[in-house]
Amino acid sequence: MKTVPETLEVKRLVNQIMKDSILTIDSSVPAYEAAKMMEELNVGSLVVAENNVPVGIITDRDFAIKITAHSYPRDTPIRRIMSSPIISIGPFDTLLVAAELMSSSNLRKLPVIQDEKLVGIITATDLIDCMVLNAFKTENHPL
Repeated sequence: MKTVPETLEVKRLVNQIMKDSILTIDSSVPAYEAAKMMEELNVGSLVVAENNVPVGIITDRDFAIKITAHSYPRDTPIRRIMSSPIISIGPFDTLLVAAELMSSSNLRKLPVIQDEKLVGIITATDLIDCMVLNAFKTENHPL
């Protein structure tokens, strides 16, 4: 049986599997506009920025938990409900580091930041897909 480090290809880097098309939103945008944008784009998160610098992330879970639990009005600026400070990873970190950070921080989405600039995002699904594809390749299974 393979261990997690073997399956994740310890030397493989975040920038090899991250998505580089990232959706951002300004922290002053009202919650209802952010939710509408996420619905229209069929995404579960948006990276929140102030002056083009990533400062947090807002997820569908933030809406479900924070808006409902605190009875915030729908025009609440997303800066009040976003997850912050932003927990991120660099593009040249390994997938193992990304997996450990996501696990220890209980995250499903991890922005990739280089020199204070958002360059990508990696998700738990990205890591699982990588592990499954690698497992098939190493077991010589045709895809």
